Amino acid sequence: MTTSDTFPRQYARTQRLTLGEPRNITVSADGRRIFFLRSSSGSDSVNSLWMLDQEAGVEKLLVDPRTIGANLDTELPPEERARRERLREGAGGITSYTCDPNFSTVIFTLSGRLHIAQVDDQGAAGVREINLPHAVFDARQRPGHDQISYVFDNGLWLTDFAGNTQRLTPDEGESITWGMAEFAAAEEMDRQRGYWWSPDGAAIATCRADNSPLHSAWIGDPAEPQTQPREHRYPFAGTPNSIVEVFVLNPETAAITSTGLKTGPKFEYVASVQWRDVSRLVVGTLSRDQREYRLAQFENGHLTEIWSDVDAAWVELVPGSPVFTADDRLAVAADRDGRRCIINDGRIVTPASLQVRSIVTASDHGIVFSANELNEPTQLHVYLLVGDTITRLSENEGVNGVAVGGSTRVLRSTSIHSTRSTTRVIGGSELANLAEEPLLLPNVSLHTVGERGLRCALVLPANYEGGALPVLCDPYGGPHVQRVVSSHHSYLTSQWFANQGFAVVITDGRGTSGRGTEWERSIKGDVASIVLQDQVDALQELAKSTGALDLTKVGIRGWSFGGYLAALAVLRRPDVFHCGIAGAPVTDWRLYDTCYTERYLGNPADDPAPYESTSLIIDAAKLEEPLLLIHGLADDNVLPAHTLQFSNALLAHGRLHEVLPLSGVSHMTPQEVVAENLLLHELEFLRRSLSL
Repeated sequence: MTTSDTFPRQYARTQRLTLGEPRNITVSADGRRIFFLRSSSGSDSVNSLWMLDQEAGVEKLLVDPRTIGANLDTELPPEERARRERLREGAGGITSYTCDPNFSTVIFTLSGRLHIAQVDDQGAAGVREINLPHAVFDARQRPGHDQISYVFDNGLWLTDFAGNTQRLTPDEGESITWGMAEFAAAEEMDRQRGYWWSPDGAAIATCRADNSPLHSAWIGDPAEPQTQPREHRYPFAGTPNSIVEVFVLNPETAAITSTGLKTGPKFEYVASVQWRDVSRLVVGTLSRDQREYRLAQFENGHLTEIWSDVDAAWVELVPGSPVFTADDRLAVAADRDGRRCIINDGRIVTPASLQVRSIVTASDHGIVFSANELNEPTQLHVYLLVGDTITRLSENEGVNGVAVGGSTRVLRSTSIHSTRSTTRVIGGSELANLAEEPLLLPNVSLHTVGERGLRCALVLPANYEGGALPVLCDPYGGPHVQRVVSSHHSYLTSQWFANQGFAVVITDGRGTSGRGTEWERSIKGDVASIVLQDQVDALQELAKSTGALDLTKVGIRGWSFGGYLAALAVLRRPDVFHCGIAGAPVTDWRLYDTCYTERYLGNPADDPAPYESTSLIIDAAKLEEPLLLIHGLADDNVLPAHTLQFSNALLAHGRLHEVLPLSGVSHMTPQEVVAENLLLHELEFLRRSLSL
């Protein structure tokens, strides 16, 4: 922290106060060793690799990238840039790593250069680079061998520790990739990988993705006209997806065997791939309309269906599901009887009061999963299921996550009352959190309002003494993302705006997570009117119950879906919302991707009506209130075309508005100066537009 810090500067410099916090935690199977990443301070963006020795209770620095001669300024390989964008990764140094089962060997890359750290019994690491003539992506050690697999030039490669390499898959040109997750899988299905070693290292399961059916988008930088735009294969809603086929590869002979699992014409998505044991491979596929899901097992050249699910709206893909228990039973997370539950060997084993959010692991110690009470979606807890007995592992009220190895569980907890997260071994040591203390403290209260029990957060100025204030609505409002949670960090930016003289209102309406099956699926076919109505209702109810809101001066801001919602609000309800800030908004859902968009609106080739009824571009003539559009021109998720086409439509109808293009910025805004000044620009716009 510097003496000249302001909150916007601190928030940008510390990457939202996440730097210095333990992350990417993994635990060895015997629970003795815990590896994690952490930078040296709350303003250091370079992550190092650390180990917590459980028996000694001591943290040990294994690898500091700055002390091993690594060039941290080298250009990242394009595959790594894409991975970081999909994960919204803004840090540097070591951002991912893989281990052997004994946690004696760690593989990682720095700027595409392959490194190996070998950790001895005393926890000392010998680190060296494996010199290769090209960049490396997604490096993993071959189980039981001194060899490392990786992706380069759209193919799978294998090297020994001396750097002797061989290509394992054919070179089929730029549109065919082996061992990589295609865009839809990485962005929308939480599948970041494209290949998986069998437990004995005798085979590799790998995806071959044919991206040639995808339409091309071109991402350029208008501020650098000499730079050639890059082609970005993108699955626009209603257009073809990648064709993905799953193969099993023998690394000794380079023989490649098809499993018979190939997407299309009905099942167009490969959702998950995992080895059940050394001979059985299990693959989850999802239909184009996402109403059917099936698990198939490949063994000895034969393919057998072992599970299927059907839903009238969509089958939810739950992180960590499916898993196989210690006694080889299939456990899945699926929606039944109005909530998401765990089904073990065909039997529901979680109570009706819980909404399961993820399965963390299954072992002979039981199934560890995360869930929230349906009547309290603002909190997330970690549970252990052994037989029919469920034990809550997270004691503190708030938002909790966990990493597991054997009987060792490392719990990360945040609360609305604590300024920093805590990461501790249950029954053991706490990992040091070096993140900076925020320069402000949230003055926030959580509310349940209206007949639908909408969850809201009201953030008031730190020195609030009563009276009605101008209002800033600060929602996300869309699927999968909650903003109203029992976590201190969720309200820091909102508090900064509140301290400028606003009452900030955040509402999680229908479609957001944690409230059960019907709540999430109520937006099927309509991501506009239902979502917007919940924002209006919550605003009006809070005004009645608190007396803190001046409804004659209401602004709304948001990013991504929240940006869509902000623009939607000023277009359709100018009687309620008097100005809007729309960051990276989806303005025409035809321009967004297949997997996300068609889940909620269907395929526009079959029925365009839901797309027309939710389009901001079609509503452009309705704009009456001030609107600021912000978009990163390097955004490959919500393409800049959304804002540019919307702006053209507004101008064609004579509707005045403002556009702030961010050169070189993607869907996230990691650049310190950009992030800081963006908040200041938004504040100036709100004050000007609301005559404050």
